[in-house]
Formats: sequence, structure tokens, C-alpha cells
Amino acid sequence: MQRRTILAATSGYALSALALPDLDSITRRVTSAPAGAVRVGKGEVAAVKQMVKALGDAAAELGGGHARHLAVRYLTDDVAPWLNGKYTEATGRELFAATSQLVHLAGWMAQDEGNDPEHQGRAQQYYAHAYRLAAEAEDPELAATALRGLAVQAMDLGPKHHAVALRLSEKCVEYGKDISDPRVIAYYTITLADAAALDGDRRLATHSLTSSQTAIERATSGPGESWASHFSQGRWAYTAGMIHARMGDLDGAEEHLRQALEIHGLDRRRTRVGVLGHLGEIHLRRGDLDGALSTWTEFLDCAEGVRSVKVIDTAHTMQVRLERYKTVAEAEQLRQRAVRLTSG
Repeated sequence: MQRRTILAATSGYALSALALPDLDSITRRVTSAPAGAVRVGKGEVAAVKQMVKALGDAAAELGGGHARHLAVRYLTDDVAPWLNGKYTEATGRELFAATSQLVHLAGWMAQDEGNDPEHQGRAQQYYAHAYRLAAEAEDPELAATALRGLAVQAMDLGPKHHAVALRLSEKCVEYGKDISDPRVIAYYTITLADAAALDGDRRLATHSLTSSQTAIERATSGPGESWASHFSQGRWAYTAGMIHARMGDLDGAEEHLRQALEIHGLDRRRTRVGVLGHLGEIHLRRGDLDGALSTWTEFLDCAEGVRSVKVIDTAHTMQVRLERYKTVAEAEQLRQRAVRLTSG
């Protein structure tokens, strides 16, 4: 990961991830490990999982710009030799699954750290690699979650990538079709709804959103280890609110964003910042300047110290929206605070 090559996220590369992975990789490594290979057992697998949790908790709270280099260094210096080590087939599958989560996390961190071609290109490569590792480990949930990462990134890359985002979202749902956890089903189907809304397919977006709501309302068990199984009703309400906004339903958007904040609660500061930023914009689009200013004040208070391109993008949008209200003292004060946030 020390190369200085500028990478660009492309539709072609994202779709190439759908090619069948090397499903015999683990078996081949078990039978052909070199003589001096390090021996790997459950302790090493547990270590990877623990690092994923620690680094993931920090990134979810403070943004992907925090500690990405630690995730990459751990992956290259510690985990890579284990992947090339000596282990049983069962341990190998557990190791590949845990590494898939770590690689996915590195991709999410890179995507959240910078909008430039290098960060986005690296994120795309990490997601594709996470998919291959998960598929080789025969873990459909992790594989589908990696495809979801590629789909969400394609949504963020702009209109010319929306068809690719829709296709990746469809494959994500297809890959996870045999998973019974309703949280997981809700996670994948609402991603498809989001991609469909962006692509202008209102029928598919509405159908998928309804299916996702049905699933999340059935989710009663506690979350499991994977990111997909941690998908909460609060996060569902956040995404649902954004989908309603994309389809022009501002009442539905505000209702769901308020549910995310006030009813279900959000346990990560970065996520709460995102909801507040979007809710402020919904207020403004509805002509409620006071509501927008109050919500955006809370957004800026909460955003301090969060290193995420999502936060910076929202602050930039906020600056532009408030330009027309320069004669309103409170609006101009908020605009200046947003300027300081984006320039710092």
C-alpha cells in the first residue's frame, strides 16, 4: 500500500468484482503451505476480530480519517503473513472471513477519508478484495456486505455510476437471499431501494423499501458479529428518510430522520452528524429557515473532531444554501462556522 499510483474508481472495475472468486484458494493453501510458514490457530483469528471491532468502533465514532493507517499496517504487517501461513481448512475459512471484515473496514475508511481518485480507487479495490475473501471463506453475508460497499460507493460517485450501483445492489440482495436474519435482509433491500431511487426507478424503490421495513420490524434478536446484523431500526430510519427525500417526499423524509434521532437513537457520533446535516437541509427545502438553523447548529456542534468527507460535503452544501441568507445574522454566523469546518 505504499505505491503512489493515483487510482480512480471505475464502473468496469466494480463490475469485475462480480466474477467468480477462487473458491479453491483455501484448500490449495492448506495443502501447499511452505515449510517455514507461521502456524495459525484460533488465537490469531480472534485477534483479527478484536482489531476489527476496536478500529471499527473508532471509525464509526470519529470518521474514516482516523486511524486508517493503523488498519492498513495491521493488515499488511500482521495478517498477510497469517494468510500465507499453515492452518487447517476450518481455521482458514475463519481467518479469511475475519480478514474480509478487516479489508472491508480499510475500504470504508479510505472512502470516508477523501473524495480524490486515490482514496476512492483504493476503497474500491479493498471492497472487491473483501468480497473475494468472503466468498472463498464461504460466508455469503460478508460477501454480500462487500458488494453493498461497492454499491454505496457507486451511488456516491455520481449519476454516471447509478446504473452500476443498481446492478451491484441487485447482486447484493441475490447473494444474501438465503440469509434468515431479518436485520441482514433489511440492510440489503434498503440498499437496493436507495440505488433504485437514485436511478429513477420509483416502483422498485418503493417495493424494496416496503420489503426492508417489513424485515426490520421483524428484527427482535440481538445483533451478531457482522456489520449487516448490527443494522438497527435507527439506521434503517435514517436511510429510509434519505430515500423519501430522493423521491421528493419531504414529509416522509423529515418523519424518518426524526425517528432516527429521537425515537430509535443513534449510538455513533458520525452517524448522528449525518442525520442532523440532512435534516437541516430538509427543513430549508420546506421553507423552515428557523428549523434549519437550529438543526444545523446542532450539526456543527456535533461535527467537531469528526474526520469524514460526508461531514465536509454536508458543511459545503450548508455554506452554499446559506449564501442567500447573508442578511440574517444567525444564518451568516452558521455559514462562517461551516467555512471554518471545511477549511480546517
